[in-house]
Amino acid sequence: MQKPNSKDEYPAYYHEYINLVAEGDIKNVLASQLEDTLSLLSGVSETEENYRYAQGKWSLKEVIGHITDVERIMSYRLLRISRGDQTPLAGYDDEQYVKEAMFHTRPISSLLEDYQAVRNSTISLLNSLPHGSESRRGFANNGEITARAIAYIIAGHELHHVKIIKEKYLV
Repeated sequence: MQKPNSKDEYPAYYHEYINLVAEGDIKNVLASQLEDTLSLLSGVSETEENYRYAQGKWSLKEVIGHITDVERIMSYRLLRISRGDQTPLAGYDDEQYVKEAMFHTRPISSLLEDYQAVRNSTISLLNSLPHGSESRRGFANNGEITARAIAYIIAGHELHHVKIIKEKYLV
């Protein structure tokens, strides 16, 4: 599955994420990201995992949980849209999700296991898609989007947060 070649495949607010992802097969991109992210985050100290770079910002553990939650939601959207479901899918409040999940109470090892399981599930879903289903369109968060664009948003969203982790958390 190649990168969306037209901005009409997704709402404009996702352009930043899709633009971060290099050209290439998204399944390979996601598999490589999995290895890179696990390598980056394995061995962080307790101080680092609970660090917040500013008041009101998430801790590193909360960022990891957020990345995983977003991938779960986006994978569900990808599944529904790739199967031809035209039911509009609602948005969500990521701040509320982080608050209610209480990621800060979990060991980072548990959060990373969860992230790995979700990523492997996403790759499995992409491997199972019939040819052509990636170009199907649906509606999510009040915008029209293709299944292919969602796969790239998943990767771009993680790249966005990994950049912040490197710049503000693990310095």
